[in-house]
Amino acid sequence: MCLATAYKEKMEPDSVLLEYVSRIDVDGNTITLTDVMGATRVIEGSIKMVDLANSKVVINCLHE
Repeated sequence: MCLATAYKEKMEPDSVLLEYVSRIDVDGNTITLTDVMGATRVIEGSIKMVDLANSKVVINCLHE
């Protein structure tokens, strides 16, 4: 299983949006992150970068 950490704008410890992300759903500007336990976090923005080899996702947030 491949789990990721989602970051706001840049990959720094204080910009973590959600850890252990197992699913990402995108609908226009709405990004729904779901972790391995089923908890969700909804973000308004766009995906800036996905690094599957290192399990990292960076999101440009509109309102965070």
